[in-house]
Amino acid sequence: MCTAVAYMPHDLYFGRTLDYEFSYGETVTVMPRRFPLYFANGKCLREHFAVIGMAHVADGYPLYYDAVNEKGLCMAGLNFVGNAQYCDKQDGKENVAPFECIPWILSQCADLASAKALLQNMSLWKRAFNDRLPIAQLHWLIADKTGAVAVESSKDGLLVYDDPVGVLTNDPPFPLQMFALSTHMHLSPAPPANTFSEELKLQPYSRGMGAIGLPGDLSSQSRFVRAAFVKMNAAAGDGEAAGVSQFFHILGAVEQPRGCCRLENGEYEISIYTSCCNADKGIYYYKTYDRHGIVGVDMHKENLDGDALAAYPLLTDSGITMQN
Repeated sequence: MCTAVAYMPHDLYFGRTLDYEFSYGETVTVMPRRFPLYFANGKCLREHFAVIGMAHVADGYPLYYDAVNEKGLCMAGLNFVGNAQYCDKQDGKENVAPFECIPWILSQCADLASAKALLQNMSLWKRAFNDRLPIAQLHWLIADKTGAVAVESSKDGLLVYDDPVGVLTNDPPFPLQMFALSTHMHLSPAPPANTFSEELKLQPYSRGMGAIGLPGDLSSQSRFVRAAFVKMNAAAGDGEAAGVSQFFHILGAVEQPRGCCRLENGEYEISIYTSCCNADKGIYYYKTYDRHGIVGVDMHKENLDGDALAAYPLLTDSGITMQN
């Protein structure tokens, strides 16, 4: 499972955790403006916006998990198992397969408004990338500096929801994730007031008691509430280092350590990587499960007018620094 967040203390930071039991060999991948971008519907874009993000490159094609384009539009796809429903090819629609949804949007749209306009005539087509990679059941978070939306394909068609918290996890559908926040509206970063009884002189006995009841388990609904609370109350300092550091702390609240989420096959789901992209600067930062030091890739240090992908394998060693 996964959690995605958009956070704007000054610049826009966008990223996610990838929580799974194994890796597909992800790389930080820069797609320049003239990379020939072929789509399953037969269209090809030979010039488009440049994109940087985390991807599994299969047969030369970037299957993006999360990414940002050079204009600052961000997008992430998250598992939506049991709820995502895709369509057969439809006449009069732009039929886009789930695996190419991120490049379809980010290659053509400069901002959230244009992405929402493009989505109006789009149908998510029930088509796999190949026989080895089955169709993934996904929904998406799209964001820029003006706001965020959640995009879900269901039996009712393609649904686009305004996302005022800029957070998305997995199940249930987004409206139910938002509804759950009402159950936790009493949470506060401030010390609690005594509303139990005016007749009792009750006092807090610990710091942090205003957040008693904040869910701590790893379920997707609980992660949504926890990420939303931490993000909405996070206070970042000035500057890039402070913004990046605070963003990783926000997602750190929902990271999954090995051993706490055991699957039926005996394997464990872990946070394989955590990402943070500065959408204003086009810098993609990440940490991996064993490497806690932050690694960055700057898309503007690549030839963005080129036609070949640039892919950086993830650094996964522990990177421990000794001081003596």
